[in-house]
Amino acid sequence: MAKHIQAVRGMHDILPPDSERWAAVEAVARELLEGYGYREIRLPLVERTELFRRSIGEVTDIVEKEMYTFEDRSGDLLSLRPEGTAGCVRAGIEHGLLFNQQQRLWYAGPMFRHERPQKGRYRQFHQIGVETFGMEGPDIEAELIHLSARLWQRLGVTGIELELNSLGTPAERRVYRQALVEYFFEHYESLDEDSRRRLEHNPLRILDTKNPEMQALVEAAPRLLDHLGEGSRARFDELQELLADRGVSFRVNPRLVRGLDYYCHTVFEWTTRRLGAQGTVCAGGRYDGLVEQLGGRPTPAAGFALGMERLIALVEEDDPGWRPPAPHGYLVMVGAGARRAGMLLAERLRSAIPGLRLVCNCGGGSFKSQLKRADRSGAALALILGEDEAAAGTIAIKDLRGTHEQRTVAQADLAAELEALREAGVLQD
Repeated sequence: MAKHIQAVRGMHDILPPDSERWAAVEAVARELLEGYGYREIRLPLVERTELFRRSIGEVTDIVEKEMYTFEDRSGDLLSLRPEGTAGCVRAGIEHGLLFNQQQRLWYAGPMFRHERPQKGRYRQFHQIGVETFGMEGPDIEAELIHLSARLWQRLGVTGIELELNSLGTPAERRVYRQALVEYFFEHYESLDEDSRRRLEHNPLRILDTKNPEMQALVEAAPRLLDHLGEGSRARFDELQELLADRGVSFRVNPRLVRGLDYYCHTVFEWTTRRLGAQGTVCAGGRYDGLVEQLGGRPTPAAGFALGMERLIALVEEDDPGWRPPAPHGYLVMVGAGARRAGMLLAERLRSAIPGLRLVCNCGGGSFKSQLKRADRSGAALALILGEDEAAAGTIAIKDLRGTHEQRTVAQADLAAELEALREAGVLQD
């Protein structure tokens, strides 16, 4: 026997009932986003590699080490998307969605990075991304944070904390960058290999190091907040007031950075201690420079991305007994005539009752074996159709979960019977 082929390392199948939990979480997110006026955009999985080199930067771990990059048959260098913001901006520029317009957009789907797989970090992972364009003030940043806070609330997720920082303007950050470079050069011998590499091209990322041996050095480094001008400080203060007005608690973290030049002003992260080292569930901020960097006209922009795997892990911890909705009914059909009549009846019921979850027995089987399948399906009712019922135009209703006695009704009245049972709470939506 040939050896079966397994999934690629770090790329996981999502099986029922997990897939149904994912769909339920995504449905809550979709409803919430639509309620805030955000519209879905669907983006390609594959983009030109140059898009990520220009947006993320060539001297980053993502571009240098983690992207899945290949040359196609035309000789074009392409990459599986490692994140969604660059593709969303590319689409906005290409299709004229951004200049002198306001847009609220969101997307969902898989991203790809060739990292070392571990809990909460996979080579194929999934994100929901939210991007806004054409809005300059901290009010839209507050909206993004309020939206994400409301998502945790609706999902019943606990133990997530908000961290905030301001990166100021590009000019303020350039001054700070120089002060940071001078500081770390004074302590060059204490830097690890990654930090020495970042020092020349991306020194702000040193502040985000996870190396415990460098924490004291980082804590003593110059603070970006101390290099902000009056306007940037006032803007950051206004954001904090807008969050406080809505009762959103937060902590200002002066070490929270985005090391790319197109970021400015607000950056934020929702973090948790419940997932070990992979504590960031959602991260975002303002990136006014990216549209121009990718060839568009200067456009204010802000957004966030949340990691679905990490969010699902929290949802599962907070609600371990969750089960997907069971079928309302399981149609048992015994005999050739009953099978023909039953399949037609099932389609009429599905047309008559929106949202009806009805499973038809397929593959034959005795009456006893079909009833066992009906019970294993979790259905509330078994709808039993034999040759006699098919000939008489009737059907039996058997309560599989409650105490109602089995009864026989006319097939013509079955839709009304099921609707009445739903109203009575026997059939759960």
